[in-house]
Amino acid sequence: MQVNELISNSPIRVFEESINGGLGKGNIGVLASRHGIGKTACLVHIATDKLLQGQHLIHVSFSGNVEHVLNWYKEVFREISQYKSLDDAFAVYNTMRENRVVMNFSQENVSVDRIISSLSTLIRQGAFQADAVLFDGYHLTKATEEDVRKIKAFAQEMNIEVWFSVSPAVQGVGYDEFGVPETMAPLKDLIDVLVGLKYNEEKSKVIMTVVQDHHSRVSHPTGVTLDPRTMLITD
Repeated sequence: MQVNELISNSPIRVFEESINGGLGKGNIGVLASRHGIGKTACLVHIATDKLLQGQHLIHVSFSGNVEHVLNWYKEVFREISQYKSLDDAFAVYNTMRENRVVMNFSQENVSVDRIISSLSTLIRQGAFQADAVLFDGYHLTKATEEDVRKIKAFAQEMNIEVWFSVSPAVQGVGYDEFGVPETMAPLKDLIDVLVGLKYNEEKSKVIMTVVQDHHSRVSHPTGVTLDPRTMLITD
């Protein structure tokens, strides 16, 4: 299979249709759930799809383990390329690597201003024209409203998409019926797209539900789920 066929047949096209064509530049999207549901794999799948399209992205990890993130990209690409028998997979992966930067920060020790400054420097002075930035493992529910507004302003100024994977930073948090932690409530007005992930025992799959679609409060299935084996988006 050629890359263009892989892109057009990706289940992410269905996901994008469920949020009116995609997140869009200048917007913030959030994948929210309990811990261990598969947000990182889902986030990396979205990122890999963008890289296959020739887009450039910055993956910002707050886990303290960059090698773990790089391994996720290798595994996600391997699953996709082998399942679809991608032609010249080695060359395709090398090109993707050139279009991706992985950075690591500690949320406790580094301010949002410094993170944004580092990203801006890379994009402007480093001549890395990013199309998207992924905040992986960032405790958005611990951020202030002003922090989120700064990230939103950064996304708009740089004309990029920003995606977050979010789980509660504390124990004993409640969740709604779609898997979204209640601690997300104060930030919903600042988020453009909110997707809840929740494991469904009857279907043995993780269900993705659009909870907020470009500021419209909704609750409809995305049309895709996460494969329980790979945690990748599937039809």
